[in-house]
Amino acid sequence: MTTTTAVTVRVPAKVNLQLAVGPVREDGYHDLVNVFHAVALFDEVTVTGARTRATGGAAGLSAEDAGGGPASHVDRVPLDASNLAWRAADLLARESSAREPVHLHLRKAIPVAGGMAGGSADAAAALVACNAFWGIGLGRERLLNLAARLGSDVAFPLVGGTAVGTGRGEVLAPARCAGRLHWVFALSEGGLSTPEVFGAYDRLRPGAPAPRGDPALMAALAEGDARAVGAALSNDLQPAALALRPALAETLEAGRAAGALGAFVSGSGPTCAFLAESAEHADRIADAVRTAPDCAHAVTAHGDVPGATVV
Repeated sequence: MTTTTAVTVRVPAKVNLQLAVGPVREDGYHDLVNVFHAVALFDEVTVTGARTRATGGAAGLSAEDAGGGPASHVDRVPLDASNLAWRAADLLARESSAREPVHLHLRKAIPVAGGMAGGSADAAAALVACNAFWGIGLGRERLLNLAARLGSDVAFPLVGGTAVGTGRGEVLAPARCAGRLHWVFALSEGGLSTPEVFGAYDRLRPGAPAPRGDPALMAALAEGDARAVGAALSNDLQPAALALRPALAETLEAGRAAGALGAFVSGSGPTCAFLAESAEHADRIADAVRTAPDCAHAVTAHGDVPGATVV
């Protein structure tokens, strides 16, 4: 049994610089080309012992707002076995025969159901934290394999940085991002369901071609050319998100009017992302988008940043 009393892991949000979506597959997933970019908007997952049952895994879960987002967003976090972080702890326990149950506490700054993989980030952090708490010693590749079993977006928060995800997003190849990119994220009070957004995408684009990467985006990232990155940003799910939540168009327009180098819906939404020229420019864009009707809060962040890290 471990003698460690608590392990805390910090994990970043992601923004999709490109999200190219193919047609639905027989297994219900979509083939993707997904350029992940980790940004300095962090959740923390703390694991402590919870002696409430005989077998290892998650025995309880709690959550708090870390600030920086809509005050009500943590109310939408499930605090039971449907939570992806809970499932991560249970999966690791089964794979390792860990016997000590744990309590997971989530300190959340990543918006819930906001298209920035907050739930997936928490699952990645739970894998790293439980691995350390139980003293299992699994290496990165084994943790990545477990992450892929949990969900399409869980592997990336383990590694962070910038990476190209293929398959359903879980097959990762690192990508170079020179310099620092400055971002603004306009957060909505309510979320969007990822399955509903993909369903709307399938209805809007029934003959979607196989997804392809964008060489112009990869070259711009490697050169550290923020203006070229902004011109190459793309998200195939954006029309579906806008169809489900038309007010997001006003948020996007507010950012463009403030001079954003790029403005787009992040992932499945409803968070809107804006690329800025500098940290000062990001502050000005944030002020502008806060006036949009659907914007509950706006935060600034930079990227890329490392993945899940014990603190």
